[in-house]
Amino acid sequence: MSRNPRVYSAMALAAALAATSVAAPALAEPAAAGTPSAYIVTLAGQPLATYGGGVDGLAATKPGKGKKVDTASAGAKRYREHLTKRQDETARSVGATAQRHNSVASNSFVADLTPAQALKLHRTGGVVSVVQDTLRKALDDRNSSDFLGLSGDKGIWASLGGAPNAGKGIVVGVIDTGVWPENPSFAGPALGAEAPTAADPYRPYRQGTATVMRKADGSTFTGLCETGTEFTADLCNQKLVSARYFGKAWLKANDPAATGEYASPRDRGGHGSHTASTAAGNHAVPATANGIDFGQISGVAPGAAVSVYKALWEGADGGTGYTSDIIEAIDQAVADGVDVINYSVGGQSESSTDDPVQLAFLAAADAGIFVATAGGNSGPDASTLDNTAPWTTTVAASTVAPYLGEVRLGDGSTFRGASTTVSAPFGPKPLATSVSVKNAAASDSDAEICAEGSLDPAKATGKIIYCVRGVTPRVDKSAEVKRAGGVGMVLGNPSDQDTGADVHAVPTVHINTPDTEKVLAYAATPGATVTLLPSSSTEGVEYPQIASFSSRGPSLSNNGDLIKPDIAAPGVSILAAVAPPGNQGKDFDFYSGTSMATPHIAGLAALYLGTDPLLSPATVKSAMMTTTYDTKTPDLFAQGSGHVDPARMLKPGLVYDAAAQDWYGYLEGLGVKTGTGAAPVATSDLNYPSIAVGTLFGSRTVTRKVTALTPGVYHADLDLPGIKTKVKPSTLVFKKAGETKEFTVSMEMTRQTDAGAIVGSLTWRSKDTAVRSPVMVTPLSAKAPAEVKGEGPAGSLTFDVTPGVSKFSVKAHGPVSADPVPGTVSPSDIWGKEVSVVVPEGAKAVSFKLIPGDPETEVAAILGYTEGGAMQGLAWVTSWEDYRAVLANPRPGKYTLFVLTMGSAETPFSTQVNVVDAGTGAGALTVTPDKPKVTPGTAFPLTATWSGQPDRTATGYIEYPNGAGTIVTIN
Repeated sequence: MSRNPRVYSAMALAAALAATSVAAPALAEPAAAGTPSAYIVTLAGQPLATYGGGVDGLAATKPGKGKKVDTASAGAKRYREHLTKRQDETARSVGATAQRHNSVASNSFVADLTPAQALKLHRTGGVVSVVQDTLRKALDDRNSSDFLGLSGDKGIWASLGGAPNAGKGIVVGVIDTGVWPENPSFAGPALGAEAPTAADPYRPYRQGTATVMRKADGSTFTGLCETGTEFTADLCNQKLVSARYFGKAWLKANDPAATGEYASPRDRGGHGSHTASTAAGNHAVPATANGIDFGQISGVAPGAAVSVYKALWEGADGGTGYTSDIIEAIDQAVADGVDVINYSVGGQSESSTDDPVQLAFLAAADAGIFVATAGGNSGPDASTLDNTAPWTTTVAASTVAPYLGEVRLGDGSTFRGASTTVSAPFGPKPLATSVSVKNAAASDSDAEICAEGSLDPAKATGKIIYCVRGVTPRVDKSAEVKRAGGVGMVLGNPSDQDTGADVHAVPTVHINTPDTEKVLAYAATPGATVTLLPSSSTEGVEYPQIASFSSRGPSLSNNGDLIKPDIAAPGVSILAAVAPPGNQGKDFDFYSGTSMATPHIAGLAALYLGTDPLLSPATVKSAMMTTTYDTKTPDLFAQGSGHVDPARMLKPGLVYDAAAQDWYGYLEGLGVKTGTGAAPVATSDLNYPSIAVGTLFGSRTVTRKVTALTPGVYHADLDLPGIKTKVKPSTLVFKKAGETKEFTVSMEMTRQTDAGAIVGSLTWRSKDTAVRSPVMVTPLSAKAPAEVKGEGPAGSLTFDVTPGVSKFSVKAHGPVSADPVPGTVSPSDIWGKEVSVVVPEGAKAVSFKLIPGDPETEVAAILGYTEGGAMQGLAWVTSWEDYRAVLANPRPGKYTLFVLTMGSAETPFSTQVNVVDAGTGAGALTVTPDKPKVTPGTAFPLTATWSGQPDRTATGYIEYPNGAGTIVTIN
């Protein structure tokens, strides 16, 4: 396998290893022994939104430009029956029953399957993926509207005819935790029964129980205000045009009363209200929290309508939702006819290319719906992104001008931090550490973080308390200080982290290291005092920069051939509507996360579509990406193409368009059998607004097409240090809007390099416009087999290696042959028997081998990797994979084999894990020549020789420059 192994989420149980959420996935709890688990099975046939014909007797159902899917047509009903029949047949083929069917944006069904049934379906032709129905979680200038240049006499809203017209005729669908409809961000005139007039053509109205709205593209949106717990139909209006909820799986597994949830579209936690109001909330809404006036706030597209799809539910871990419920929500949003979908949901590890949610979004995008997705909150580590499909716009979170305060100690020292609750000098007051004012029953660890009930009012009253960040929500700490009689709080980071401008229960300033150590040291001195001060100066604060929590690339599933995230938008300390029950009674609050950045992009898409509603989602995305500017964190894996610039976004000049056939070709190129007949396309050749070559060996040429929105003469300017480049043709002439022209970009290595990615940009310049695309290539030093195999206690084998550089070194490591470890697995172990190993830092390779103990009974295993407390599925270990999985340059950490039996009785097995480090093994492995004289691009023979091997599998590794290498397996 490659250095960055692809995530195989199509595999039934591998997907079960990583339950996804807004913030972080976790290993789902096993069902009772012998009980099947719910799976989502996605089939190859196209759903209604993308079906262009091809099945005998069944007409196309894909909508034309400017139209939505007509799910009520006779043709759609017949094709839906066809899909449902195929789904039922597929389920019955393994003795299961399809319990729920999807057909608009996803050709999939939900069924309870045993591991054996799931594995059989995974091997069945016409099945794209088999994924367990796991939980997914919502991701959690000082005014982002001002910062983005939307407001003011010369702002974007003014250029569009005023805020009420910004996004008018557009419907933004929000898949999240619901909505608090009473918030003024969602206020609007009541829905009447009268049809709109020519003077107000986009006014929504009632038609029976449905909400009908003619849209700017000429099609019709049809929604529903679904009733339920504390939610009646009259809560929808001309702003909040529809509200539905999807929770069959969640409500089956949870009692909403236990968490105070509502079996209705009503939001409890606040996440959904926050994202919806950020994207398309009303203009100039007065916002106060805890008695503090924060002025007025606005959604990015205040003229757009909001349609809510509650598919995430409040639980102990925040907003979570099952994949099956989310797919139903996407299906309904596409059927309703929304123009934009905001999906602020993601995981700590990357969804695979054939993830059913991502495939449903492909159908949505092909139906003309722009989809904005959150990149995730697992940064700053590399390859922590989620939602990396090219048909969605993956968003990183950036900072805006912060709300600041100061901590002035009694010795005169002053430290700046984040604060929204200090509007005037407060103090001096006694300063005490939380541990010094704890009650007798509380542990020091609980008191340190100001956990609920840990502080003693007899000691804390009248003091400003120093609390440590972590474990409990930040606002809960100030609530505990207030409960104990404290009058203020200094919140300190225990390590270098971002600071949050939360609305606290007492005046609070949040500070970072190394200031925390100084404040703590002073607080321990007798008579310590502190004064909290407001601060309006942002001197020395650089913004926008990418938030430390914002997930980073590169995308593993795309093998480095697609730059993700795509774009950055404000996502730190964003003030918007929330739900009072989950926010200490507040109607508005500051949230941070890529969840908050994503609705900025969704709202901007609505703005753009309001000016030209027939633009494709890829066109809108390209316009955003090619008009960005660099943040103060210009790493492409952090910011993508850069920070969104709304003013330039509306005049992109040229765009890189794409549609479903391009995306199906991309999937086929990655090995996903879509059943569409699309020819495979290399990811680097996908028509995308950025260019990436994950492994550049010698030379490579990629192709792109651009379409003119503004005619003119455009000249290419390509800057890629250390690489010889050529753009052909280097000048493009467009005589009219809508013309499309093709060009190629050639890249050739001109020097030896063992560095990582080389970053540059391609800019097409006209007299008025600059169309910029980021370019990233990673040079490769050698082309060599990923693995070679030999046999016997001693021997040799020869294979060809093609160097990409002139100075070429070769070094052998190992071999290693660990003793097999015996075990047994029972059919009742539905999650498998676990065998774990910790791979150390610096390991060169690792081999995982499963050895069946009974030749009559098949066994299999899932290889998983633990990261951040979550398990990520990496590979199957089965008979058709020779019962082995090998990794070169593995990430250090815990790896686990989940061993399963396909038999009906206790089954013996053994596992052998060979970890090759920088040393040598029990035997000897040498390589000749070890100092070869080479010519770049010309292959030469390399011979690996071994001796002294025991009578079992051994593993070695041959290392080349730049981290490349070949695994040597000796049987």
